[in-house]
Amino acid sequence: MSKSTGLTPDLPLLLAGDIGGTKTHLALWRSTSHGLERLRHAQFPSQQFPSLQAVIALFLQGESVQAAAFGIAGPVLEQTVQTTNLPWRLAASDLSSQLGGAPVRLINDLEATALGALTLPASSLRIVQQGIERKGPIAVIAAGTGLGQAYLAWDGQHHWPAATEGGHVDFSPSTPQEQRLLSWAEAQWGHVSWERFVSGPGLATLFAFLRDEQGRPVAPGVVEHLRTGSDPGAVIGEAAVAGTCETCREAALWLLRLYAAQAGNLALTVMALGGVLLGGGVIVRLLPLLDDLEFARQFANKGRYQSLLGQVPIAVILQPETALLGAAAQAQKLAEASCVA
Repeated sequence: MSKSTGLTPDLPLLLAGDIGGTKTHLALWRSTSHGLERLRHAQFPSQQFPSLQAVIALFLQGESVQAAAFGIAGPVLEQTVQTTNLPWRLAASDLSSQLGGAPVRLINDLEATALGALTLPASSLRIVQQGIERKGPIAVIAAGTGLGQAYLAWDGQHHWPAATEGGHVDFSPSTPQEQRLLSWAEAQWGHVSWERFVSGPGLATLFAFLRDEQGRPVAPGVVEHLRTGSDPGAVIGEAAVAGTCETCREAALWLLRLYAAQAGNLALTVMALGGVLLGGGVIVRLLPLLDDLEFARQFANKGRYQSLLGQVPIAVILQPETALLGAAAQAQKLAEASCVA
């Protein structure tokens, strides 16, 4: 657990969380005249806890909060979630009871990222394609432990977040090599989604295909690290960026091409004329390999819609706590609503 502390204020506290398959990040906030102020935060290894309630209890140590919101990797149905990459079942009503009746809101983690993205300064974004600035829907896609997708609908005055599970739609190959990749993956898993390849584990899958099916050589150092049980995606990504393994580099560049293709699919699906935001640890880790022109070309490679997608702004989210910021904004709204009520 990593933790920073601050003094507890007399004003009511807000609890926000970003719940992922790898780590759970919680933070306490308060509202000030200058906006939200974070008081303390901590990260916990998700897999080492039986439930979110156990994490919250350890973090709060008996402190009371006025409202709470959590961004969670998984579909939120009637304020309950069966997490995708954790054996946790969450219910807002259970969490509210734990927090003494404080209102609790569960939102998809990419919905939280979309909300948080609205608060980011330009310095927290890396422009990939300048495009044409327009008011309209904004697509958000993030590859990490899985592949999350969401969008910000535009009502003419405000953006409103909406979650999707588009990372789990059928993978669609566009080259002979990708056809072979799909056949190979289907033999192992049956259904093959975009998340199988555009994610941290997906990088390891692409690498395994190149190594095992196409006979690509692997640098001895990579072989040794993989034998020790290190995170395969992290090992492959580091070797790709360092240039110490050509097969790792090939897998990473392939992932970026697929990332661009699916980002373009999402942009067309929601008509993201307001832009596309790329998030998640995978693309930040591979940022040194990102070729803006190649990514934009793959993104826009949609036949008759190539010209339209060439006008869509694309940027990488550099702020790793964007989902946490979005959850905090949601908690603030809950607190304000409870005061009005």
